[in-house]
Amino acid sequence: MLKDLKKHIAANLKFLTETRLIIAVSGGVDSVVLAHLCNKLDLDFVLAHCNFNLRNEESNADEDFVLELAEQLDVEVFIQNFETQAYADQHKCSIQMAARELRYDWFNELAEQLQFDYILTAHHADDNLETFLINFTRGTGLNGLTGIPVVNDNVVRPLLPFSRDVIEVYAKENHIKWREDSSNSSRKYLRNKLRHEVVPILKEINPQLLDSFQNTLANLNDTADIVEESLNTIAKRAVTKIDDNGISYKISELKKVNNPKAYLFEMFKDYGFTEWNDVVGLLDAESGKQILSNSYRLIKHREHLILTELKSNTVQNIILSAVEVEKGIIETSIGKLIFQNVDSISKSSPNEFFFDKDKIEFPLELRLWKEGDFFYPIGMKGKKKISKYLKDEKLSLVEKENTWVLTSEDNIFWVIGKRADNRFRITETTKNILKLELK
Repeated sequence: MLKDLKKHIAANLKFLTETRLIIAVSGGVDSVVLAHLCNKLDLDFVLAHCNFNLRNEESNADEDFVLELAEQLDVEVFIQNFETQAYADQHKCSIQMAARELRYDWFNELAEQLQFDYILTAHHADDNLETFLINFTRGTGLNGLTGIPVVNDNVVRPLLPFSRDVIEVYAKENHIKWREDSSNSSRKYLRNKLRHEVVPILKEINPQLLDSFQNTLANLNDTADIVEESLNTIAKRAVTKIDDNGISYKISELKKVNNPKAYLFEMFKDYGFTEWNDVVGLLDAESGKQILSNSYRLIKHREHLILTELKSNTVQNIILSAVEVEKGIIETSIGKLIFQNVDSISKSSPNEFFFDKDKIEFPLELRLWKEGDFFYPIGMKGKKKISKYLKDEKLSLVEKENTWVLTSEDNIFWVIGKRADNRFRITETTKNILKLELK
């Protein structure tokens, strides 16, 4: 196994020989063997162990074992204790998910603080098969069937080509001791049920199951590359705009493909959407129709779909005193507001207007528009409701929701980035000119 791992690293993971590594060690046979192998290969590594405090004295015994392992290998070791059950209760997630989040957050924090390049975990071929089966039983797309990646950002899994049996044989032949996690024998978790009840039957049907599975993964990954290339081609044609309001997709381009549902799934699966028939229906829905996930939404706006992040409704209004305005530049959530006293005017733009300063009373208020707001649009006669103005401007729902106004004594004198108010315009009698600009 040592020879095969050395070849695997030389061919596919050469960077491991030139970087500083953290090896995640639980005390189980997989991670302990990984540590011993890396030691024989003279890699530059330390050990990191998480005590999740879920198995009482057994958890503490695992911690002691890892400390002894570090001493045996003559490497540095880092230990972190977690109150995993409390974390799971607080975040309303499973124990497994809580442990995963705590583990990887700490590993990444450790790597960043101490300048380690990669985190090594001991996932192997059997883990890969179990993950495939879990995703398969729960329902997934192609990406859920392409296996655990060998390299995922700064996490590397060098033992993925090796089976659990091969790892255990190496441990026994080299008289390597390890700890058995009693929870691994429990049928409480889906992974354990598959490991103890399903996989043995599959291996009985096909003794070469893991080899066959590796071939299947290779074929699926090749197919995934083709899908990704096709998806990028369609996305390049469909995406028309990316800005603070979201990403806009041209519906006509999405309708040209043979299977819009498949493309929509691949484009939007990472944003938490699940009702794919509703997503497809959005292509022919009325303008303004929207579909929500937990953190994103898709909105139909005329000839486009707009993907935007769900944001909190608790937006703070900003009160601007005369003293603050005299400073010239005010940082806001929508950009820099620049106030400048000038002697003359030039051609203005939506993000830049000139006002009669003597008509403005302080303090000013910067806020989102609300129902019932109105103003007197410059260049037009009479007043107009903001809602009607935004509708006539054919703005999307997202653009409407993110429209801010600047007021003086509750009178709107600038719909930010769009139109100024006629009552505050420059006239022949204007003595003091105030230039406002949003950057």
